[in-house]
Amino acid sequence: MPIRTRNSRVPWTKSLPTALTALIALLAVLLPTPALAATSANGGKPTGESRPVYSYDRAVRESVWVDIRVDGDRDGRSDRVAVDIVRPREAAERGRKVPVVMDASPYYSCCGRGNESQKKTYDAQGNPSQFPLFYDNYFVPRGYAVALVDLTGTNRSDGCVDIGGRSDVQSAKAVVDWLNGRARGYSTRTGTTAVTADWTTGAVGMIGKSYDGTIANAVAATGVKGLKTIVPIGAISSWYDYYFAKGAALYDGGPDGLADGIESPEARGRCQAVQRELVEGAPRTGDWTRLWSERDYVKDAGKVRASVFAVHGMQDLNVRSKHFGQWWDALAAHGVERKVWLSQAGHVDPFDLRRETWVTTLHRWFDHYLLGYDNGVEREPMADVERAPDQWSTDRVWPPTGTRTAVLRPGTGAVPGVGTLGADPAPRGATAEFTDDPKLSETDWATKIDTPTGDKAGFVTRPLSQDLRLAGSSTVRLTVTPSTSSAHLSAVLVDLGPATIRNYAGDGEGILTLPDSDCWGAGTPADTGCFKRTAADRTSVGHTVLSRGWADLGHYANLAQGRPLTPGKPYTITLDLAATDHVVPAGHRLALIVAGTDAGLIVPASTTPRVTVDLHRASAQLPLVGGAAAFVRATRGDVPAGVAPVAPPHGLRVPELTHRP
Repeated sequence: MPIRTRNSRVPWTKSLPTALTALIALLAVLLPTPALAATSANGGKPTGESRPVYSYDRAVRESVWVDIRVDGDRDGRSDRVAVDIVRPREAAERGRKVPVVMDASPYYSCCGRGNESQKKTYDAQGNPSQFPLFYDNYFVPRGYAVALVDLTGTNRSDGCVDIGGRSDVQSAKAVVDWLNGRARGYSTRTGTTAVTADWTTGAVGMIGKSYDGTIANAVAATGVKGLKTIVPIGAISSWYDYYFAKGAALYDGGPDGLADGIESPEARGRCQAVQRELVEGAPRTGDWTRLWSERDYVKDAGKVRASVFAVHGMQDLNVRSKHFGQWWDALAAHGVERKVWLSQAGHVDPFDLRRETWVTTLHRWFDHYLLGYDNGVEREPMADVERAPDQWSTDRVWPPTGTRTAVLRPGTGAVPGVGTLGADPAPRGATAEFTDDPKLSETDWATKIDTPTGDKAGFVTRPLSQDLRLAGSSTVRLTVTPSTSSAHLSAVLVDLGPATIRNYAGDGEGILTLPDSDCWGAGTPADTGCFKRTAADRTSVGHTVLSRGWADLGHYANLAQGRPLTPGKPYTITLDLAATDHVVPAGHRLALIVAGTDAGLIVPASTTPRVTVDLHRASAQLPLVGGAAAFVRATRGDVPAGVAPVAPPHGLRVPELTHRP
């Protein structure tokens, strides 16, 4: 199976002849750098790319327990976290220091990582033998160490799981400190034999999907020295927004349930007090508490020293793209160097979306930020966006230059119950009504957008005369009057027209796993570096939901404390919609739907009210490329010849979700 490199198609395999393996090892000793690269005139920095000149089968494999200086399990001693490391032996023998690619996770023993749910495995002596994912296979031969950290309370670590809290964050931050000589490491979990990381430069790049990427965000937000870059994939930026949307519960459970599912069996017995604190600190009322403030990394974006390469699925209904959007905006406000890939998929790793391009890009990213290569990756387009399955475009900056907020207004239409969406406000006194039906979802609403139904209020543009692109985060501001003492609200943006998209509601959330494998790096019998190939799971639809947001109306005034509503009294609230980048093509229509419970995505309120929407005071603030002028041009011109207006015959059924970031 081939090792893929930027400029080579040489078929390296796990069955390399012995002589060639020996030659590579000899080159690693004789060459002045692990890169086989030239140097540039720019301060003598190397150019090109690091090459696989170190042997993988001879790599040093070791475990270290790092003191995190937190006693999370309250046993009277500081907790230690297990760090499994694989690093090039030849570099150590020659006294050459290497940077570190690090993935800190709670999932290495309970659940596994990657599309094949790989777990850590150990040999008879307790040394790590298999690392999940391809990072070790690919990067160790190229002169990197790879460190996989068990968060507190998981696998072989002390302490308790606290779901993004102090112990979680310190689990990984302390390892960065140890790699830079600022923390203590030991050869065993309880022993006193100290271990130092004298083999590393101290330059660390954190990477990981979901919970792992969340920890990368959190550690970066501490401003720790030595963390040079992070690559958060489908990552949380604020744990409140994982469980709630402005007071509306997104899951029928809280962080205590997640902790119970991931902590080690022995931790489950010693961590009852922490479990109780998670229950008490995260009430199912949706109120913002001190627990959530401690787990909000967005507020500390100004402390970030590392560059950020973010990856997110725009149809991720687990870690919704709101997390990416608010994190990105905060990083931009503080001038953090950053890059983004946005896919059409759900909660999917880019290794399973765009494998060769991903490995090549990540390789160059780490070469630049961890090895100091002058390869120009930081000067390339900031954003890659998937427009259709396996079809990507790029932007020099993101959101694109010329993106401005346009204010759109819902109005009454010619058919009662089927409204308009335009630039002008509705007249005073204009209203729309719906009754919450918790059995219906955004798919049901969108499919019947041109039919008056009592469960939604829909507002639609005329067929567009030219493409209209949304890029960024939207908000919808509503003044509504409920008929009962509680109400949940949903706001959904829909592209009405046929398309072929990734089947994000399918089992693979947009990918199909194929039976054959390919290999990405060197391997051993215990860790081959080979992974099942994937392909896009495509489906044809009549409409596409491009962004959505929810809220509990009882939190209209104060997120810290919801309150019962007075039936018949109007309330004003703003719903935050998830970040997206979507082009509504000419001939399609753009729709805004306002309704109650979005079945399968939020938990219903305690009542099912009839809600009256004040259309005169309602508005949607959308990030349009070209701003309001682009919207006016697209909605007031003639539809191009040959482009037929279309109605949405069917959509994509949103799955019932179980939560595990």
